[in-house]
Amino acid sequence: MNNLNDPPGWNIQPDQRGDGGGNKWNYALLVPMLGLAAFRWIWTRESQREIGEAKERHDEALKSAAANLEMKYKDALGESRRSAALLEVELEKERHRVQGYRRALVSQSQQLLEERGRLRREREGLEAERRRLARAGAAGVQYRAALEREREWQGRAALLLEELEAALVERQDAYCSVLLPRDRRLEVEKNLLVKAATDPIAAELQLEAGLRDIFRHDRHCADWLNTDKRRNGRLMWLYLKYWELQVQLQKFKKVEDSLLGSQSNLE
Repeated sequence: MNNLNDPPGWNIQPDQRGDGGGNKWNYALLVPMLGLAAFRWIWTRESQREIGEAKERHDEALKSAAANLEMKYKDALGESRRSAALLEVELEKERHRVQGYRRALVSQSQQLLEERGRLRREREGLEAERRRLARAGAAGVQYRAALEREREWQGRAALLLEELEAALVERQDAYCSVLLPRDRRLEVEKNLLVKAATDPIAAELQLEAGLRDIFRHDRHCADWLNTDKRRNGRLMWLYLKYWELQVQLQKFKKVEDSLLGSQSNLE
């Protein structure tokens, strides 16, 4: 057990004297080992305590975050439900409004179709009368002369309707467009009403009442991707056809009145 490379006294020797002096190294090693064990025990206990505290803080923070998220989710869900309910109410109101407009438009369209049929029958009757008068010799000559005189009036009336059609197309485009201001549509409507009230031909055709009816009820717009302005509107096109037939009818009535006046003078 002796190490000859070490100086004497560095090796742990048996107790040669029997007084216990040989166990001093055992005690010398025992004290640091006990200190190390105590340090490790204290360090392990303190670490476990800190770990437990950190875990408790983490659990509390996690619970708080979960409760906060759940509360925000419930608030957002409630707000979404309230918004959905309000939108549903507005949608139902708009549906009823559209149905009312649709019924009014169908009624107006039916009336205009019936009026167009009546005017067409009257025009056919007048056309038949025109052919009869054309075959009546001198009366035919008078008829042709009267018809020629009324063509100028018909041309001015046709020009008026063309201007009216262009203005109505512009008005309906302003009504359907989300970019054009509302004042633009109101300005066009005002100019049309002034034209209808001051132009003699417009007064003869009674255009003002029809224009007000269009402004009140014609809310038809084509698809929002539509680029053709003439696809907007529905009631306005029925009125334009009606006014064209009315121009034809007024022309023949003027011719008839002229012929009747000539016959009265001859008598």
